[in-house]
Amino acid sequence: MVLAASRGPCGQAGAGAADGHCRRPSVAGVFPEPPLTDRLLRSWLRCKRRAWLDRFGDPDQRLWSAHRGLQLDEQRRSFSTLFPQRPQRGEAAAAAGAPAVVGLRLRGLAPGRPALALEAHPPLLQRIDGSSRWGAHAYRPVLFRQGRRLTREHRLVLALWGRLLAEQQQAAVPTALVLAGAGRALQQEQLPLAGSLPRQLDEALQRLADDLQRPDPPPLVADRKKCVLCSWRGRCDRDAAREGHLSEVSGIGAKRRDMLVELGIGRLADLAAQEPEQLAASLATYGEQHGEVAAQLVTQARVQQRGEPLRRDSALALPELVDAAGVLIYDIESDPDARDDFLHGFLRLERGADGRWPDLIAAAEAPYQPLLALQEHGEARVWRRLQALLAAYPNWPVLHYGETELLALVRMAQRQGASERQIAALRGRMVDVHQRIRRHWWLPVNSYGLKAVASWLGFQWSQKGVDGARALLWWRQWRLGGEGPRGRGSCRNLQQIFRYNRDDGLATWAVALWLLQQDA
Repeated sequence: MVLAASRGPCGQAGAGAADGHCRRPSVAGVFPEPPLTDRLLRSWLRCKRRAWLDRFGDPDQRLWSAHRGLQLDEQRRSFSTLFPQRPQRGEAAAAAGAPAVVGLRLRGLAPGRPALALEAHPPLLQRIDGSSRWGAHAYRPVLFRQGRRLTREHRLVLALWGRLLAEQQQAAVPTALVLAGAGRALQQEQLPLAGSLPRQLDEALQRLADDLQRPDPPPLVADRKKCVLCSWRGRCDRDAAREGHLSEVSGIGAKRRDMLVELGIGRLADLAAQEPEQLAASLATYGEQHGEVAAQLVTQARVQQRGEPLRRDSALALPELVDAAGVLIYDIESDPDARDDFLHGFLRLERGADGRWPDLIAAAEAPYQPLLALQEHGEARVWRRLQALLAAYPNWPVLHYGETELLALVRMAQRQGASERQIAALRGRMVDVHQRIRRHWWLPVNSYGLKAVASWLGFQWSQKGVDGARALLWWRQWRLGGEGPRGRGSCRNLQQIFRYNRDDGLATWAVALWLLQQDA
C-alpha cells in the first residue's frame, strides 16, 4: 500500500522535494498501490532507475524521443504484413473470433504477500486453434522485436502477456509469436511460454515491486550510452553532472568505470586528482591497454573539471584549408536498418577576396545542395550526381564530422567500379573534423560527438529537439505517407530533413572555424 496526502510536482501523491528529487509518499491517507504494468516491467528490465521515474518522476521532465516513434512505425508495418486486414478492437472482437485483436486490456494478480496487481496492453493478439470462454478459438500475444535476437526483456514481457491472457480467455497460452522485419523480409518465431519463464517472471515482478518501494530513485547506471534513447535522459544527465558521475568523462564506459570504482575512484573529481603514472600502474593490472589510457583519462577529467580546453598538438589542425579557395561541408542522413543513405547534403563555402573564411552568420546564407537518393532511381544515378558536384570544385577540401561520410562514399565508389586512383583522390579530399578535434584538443565536454562539441561552442540547431532519429522518422513518413507531390507524403517532412541536414553542416563548420581561429 502507498500512504499519501497531497499531490506534488512529480504527479504523485506527496511527491516532490526541495532538491528536485521525487520521493515516495509517506504520510497518512491510504489508497491502493497502482498495478505493475507491462510498460513498467519493460522499463525496469532496461534500467531500474527508469522504472522508478516512470512511476514517481515529474512527467514535465520527460523528453520526447523519436526512437519510440520509429519503433511504433516498424511495429505497424510488421503487423500489417502479417494481417493486411485491419485488426478488430476489444473484448467484442475476441468473442466474435476476429483473426487479429487490438486494444484488449488484461488484468490479474501475481503471487506474493500481498499479491501484486498486474495490468498489460499487448499490441496485438492472434487467433489460434483451441477453445476458450470466447468459443471454439483462442488467442496468443504477438510481439515485434528490434535487434537480431530475442532478449530477456522480450521473453518476460511475453510471459506476462501470456499469463494474463490465459486468465482472461480461461485457456492456456502455450506459445507467443515474435515478428521482425516487414514485407517479404518478415520473420516469424514462436516462443514457448513454459519451462523456467513463469518463475523468472515472478522473480522479476517481485524485484520490480521492491524497487518501487524505494524512497529515492536507484543510482545512475554505470554505462549511460543507451540513455540517449530514454525519455528521462535530461533528468539523469543533470543528476550525473551534479554528482560528477564517471560516465560523464569522455572515454569511460561501464567496464572501465567498474575498474576505477574498485580502485577507490568514484567521481570525476577523484579521477582528476590522480597521478597519471600511479593510475597507469593500477589500471595495467586489468590489462595493458587500460594502463595506456590512464594519462588521457586523467587529463580529460581535469579539463572537464576546469571547464577550459587544452591544446594537445601544436601543429595546424586543418592545414588543407591554408590555400583552399573554398570548402564543401558534407553530411549524410541514413536509414541504418534499410542500409539506405537517403540524403547527401553539401554546404558550399567560398573564401572571401580578402582571404577570410565566412563566419557562421555568413555561412548560414551559403548555398546548400541536397542530393536525395531514391532507391528506385538506383545508386548509379546518385554516384553520377556526386561526381559532377565534386568535379565542379576540384581543389576544394570536403569537410565532414565522423567517419560515416568517408566510408559511405568510398564504398559507393567501389561498387560503381571506380579505379584505385579515383578512390585515392577521393580519400585525399576528405577531412574528418571529428578526428582533427580529437587529435589536437582536449575539450571540456562529456562527448566529442557533433552535438556536444558544437553546442559547447554555442551553436544552436534551428529546430529544437531534432536529431538523426527524428530525421529518419520524417523520412519514413515522407516515403510511406499519404497523398502528396508525386504520390508521396507531405513535402513539409522533406523540408524539415533538409533543414536539419543543413544545420549539421553548419555545426561542422562551427567546429572547423573554431579550429582555424585557434591555429591563427
